[in-house]
Amino acid sequence: MANMPEVFGGLIGEEIVSDFPVAPEFAEISAESWRAVTMLLVVLAFQGYAATVPTIAAPYFAKTFHLSEPAIARAFAGFALSSFGALALARMADRVGRRRVLMWSAVVMPLAAIGAATAPGIVAFVGYMIVVEAFLGAALASSIVMLAEILPIQRRADGQSWGGLSTAVGGGLCVFVMPVLETFGLSWRWSLAIPAAGILILPLVVRAIPESRRWERESGEATPRRTHFYDVFVPLYRKRAITIIVCSLLVAIAGEGVNSYSYYHAVSVIGLSAALASTFTIIGGGLGMLGFPLGAWAAERYGRVPTIVTFGAASSAVALAYFWGPPVGFAHPALWLGAAFLFMNAASNALTVAALAAITELFPTALRGTMLGWFALVTAFGAIGAESTIAHFASAAGGISVLTGWISLLGIPGAILFGLAIDETRGLSLDAASREAAFHARSQAN
Repeated sequence: MANMPEVFGGLIGEEIVSDFPVAPEFAEISAESWRAVTMLLVVLAFQGYAATVPTIAAPYFAKTFHLSEPAIARAFAGFALSSFGALALARMADRVGRRRVLMWSAVVMPLAAIGAATAPGIVAFVGYMIVVEAFLGAALASSIVMLAEILPIQRRADGQSWGGLSTAVGGGLCVFVMPVLETFGLSWRWSLAIPAAGILILPLVVRAIPESRRWERESGEATPRRTHFYDVFVPLYRKRAITIIVCSLLVAIAGEGVNSYSYYHAVSVIGLSAALASTFTIIGGGLGMLGFPLGAWAAERYGRVPTIVTFGAASSAVALAYFWGPPVGFAHPALWLGAAFLFMNAASNALTVAALAAITELFPTALRGTMLGWFALVTAFGAIGAESTIAHFASAAGGISVLTGWISLLGIPGAILFGLAIDETRGLSLDAASREAAFHARSQAN
């Protein structure tokens, strides 16, 4: 396992940044911080809903716009272009402030959602959704960073767990809304009503969130450091950044097929009814949210790195059992798939909590949002790569399920690489974990 981060100047905790005072990291969460966290969780729930709309609405907008299967794939490839905008906006969160980018997202994203809901054709729809998802990615990155910067050391992993739960609850609401719309004969376009309604709510919510004090400390210095989006690759952070990008790419490729074809495998390959598949998907997905607090507990008890290695490898192994199972002649295939789906989701959620906690701790205040932007960009490329591989080689491999199982194994080397190359940050202040003092010294030297 990787060594603990270097402790510059022989000091730990807040002593390492005595020239850059911040609120005590070991203090209990204040009432002001609780209010900010609550508002951030509301924002994340909205983002979770909006992020789920394209996936859930795909069968419906495909009919509206008369799309073939290749055209649907091209539409989703178009959505992925939003990652470039998300990277640029996440970078702006480090330049102009997390709260300001949140406010931009709270205004622009609902307006773009209205455009998507009224789009006359697929080109306009994809264009508006690119805007929605770009600001969505920026809002997610800003919210995740602010949770890390608001909460004390012992609660940072908890904060990522709460954020994951809020995002999942928002996504779950979208899953429930779509069948209701269909039951009442309403268009899928109404699924965008909730993101559109954010124009009435989200700006008020964001105004109640104070700017990150850590970002204010950075921007308020007499000689603020000028940074760039590629500064995550300077020698001080190069190993961390490249490792995280490679691991993120592997995990994104491994997870894309798992997320896209789990329902397809149950219905089209195994032959379960749609009702039965939907039932275990809802139950397994709901119970799988227990992975969020489990990941937070493990990250604080055993460390971010071992939690990522353990649950990353477990997620891939269970995905393989799902897509290559159940065994021939197994009496209750729904039970096999339901159990595998539950544990697959729980492991993935626990992995997400530990990974977000680590990524936000490994980089300094001036680059924290930027690194999450890179993470979003790489994840998008991984999704495109996985879908292209499946589209071209599924038949030769023996079907979508067989190839998805093979691809899911890429998560295991990704987890192992993370464990070998990344420093543990559990119990360290953000300044110590991110080498903030060394970053300041380097900036002053340049």
